[in-house]
Amino acid sequence: MAEATANGLGQQALHSSHDAATAAKSDTHQEHPIKLYLVVWVWLFLLSACSYLVDYFGLHGYLRWSLILIFMMLKAGLIVAVFMHMAWERLAMMYAIILPPILVLVFVMMMVFEADYTLLTRIAFFGPGP
Repeated sequence: MAEATANGLGQQALHSSHDAATAAKSDTHQEHPIKLYLVVWVWLFLLSACSYLVDYFGLHGYLRWSLILIFMMLKAGLIVAVFMHMAWERLAMMYAIILPPILVLVFVMMMVFEADYTLLTRIAFFGPGP
């Protein structure tokens, strides 16, 4: 009986030391080098300059809006990945945050193609309008 109690206390001490070790490990935090943040700032500056150059050169139409949206998404991705620390999160967390906006964009593209079909159908049945 005394042996079982000693054995139980030994296992309990082992578990508590393991819990203390994991708690100490989780309390430590990772610091990122300042160079990483400076590189991201430079990339954000370059992407903003490119976005400005789209207006400066007077691009119009789909090319203009495509470039502006591409630069905007790249800047937002950099900000989310580095400054909001998403690059160091678990994959499940990334999917939970990034997947819904991607699906919204897919559905918007589907609606754009459907809008053209709806417009053509209305023109075919109701005529071209006044």
